[in-house]
This record gives sequence, C-alpha cells and structure tokens, in this order.
Amino acid sequence: MKRICTYLACILAATIMASCDNTVFYDESRAVDEHGWMPADSVAFDVSVSDTQRTFNFLVEVRNSISYPYSNTFFFLHTTFPDGSVSQDTLEFPLADPTGRWLGKRTGRYVDTRFYFRRNARFPMEGTYRFAITNGMRDSAIAGLRDVGFRIEYNK
Repeated sequence: MKRICTYLACILAATIMASCDNTVFYDESRAVDEHGWMPADSVAFDVSVSDTQRTFNFLVEVRNSISYPYSNTFFFLHTTFPDGSVSQDTLEFPLADPTGRWLGKRTGRYVDTRFYFRRNARFPMEGTYRFAITNGMRDSAIAGLRDVGFRIEYNK
C-alpha cells in the first residue's frame, strides 16, 4: 500500500511540474538553407485560433552560426488571416552588440536568440492564421542562418 501511495504521489508531482510552463500557445521552428537562404524561400507556420479575447506575445526565434557575417537580420513577415486578408511587416533583429558579441545563448558554433515583435495583442478573428517569414536582407542569399522559429506566448 505504501508503494502505491508513493507511486501516485510521484505521478501527481510530475503532472504538476509538467503543467508549470503554461505560457506557450504555439512554438515551431523550421530549418533554412544555412549555405544560402534565398529571399523567395519562406518558412510558414499555420496557427489555429479559437480565443479572440485573450492577449498574446509574438516572438521570432533565430538560430545562426557564429560565422554569420552580420550583426543583425531583417525578415518580412506575411500574415494571412482566416478571411484571406494579408498584412506584411518588416522586422529587424540585432544578433550581436556593437563589439561583435552575440546577444543570444551560444552553444558550440550556434547562437539561439528570441525576439519579441508584438506584445499584448489579440487575434481579431477565429480560424487558421498563416505566418510566413522570408529573408529580408539585401543580399540575394544569406549564409549562416540555420533555423527560424515562430512562438506565441500567452500574455500574463
């Protein structure tokens, strides 16, 4: 009997600990061509939304190699709404400070950085949204970016 109670207590503790990070609504990442991500190649994220009352924070996640030649990056974000309407945003994110030190978390030859680009925002309608991110740099192909992610967190 004591063994069963201990087992149930462990399951309850694990369940409580697993539910502690309830801030994430959506979090996906897509690989891009590290040797040359072309502006015509977008990464898309489809997000199904049913809550139009709650507020959210929107982030872009970037994984770049330490050989990435710039201190920042530009993206174009194309948002397609459930009714078919489209909006476009230009996003600039610093990846390194003026001295060249990477701002994100470095692991080996890669750096992971998250950027908030919209805070405390609501979805205007229910349905599926498509967020497509494309390379917004002036070069025709950008080398050194490995992954681009899209994250939506519940606003606390």
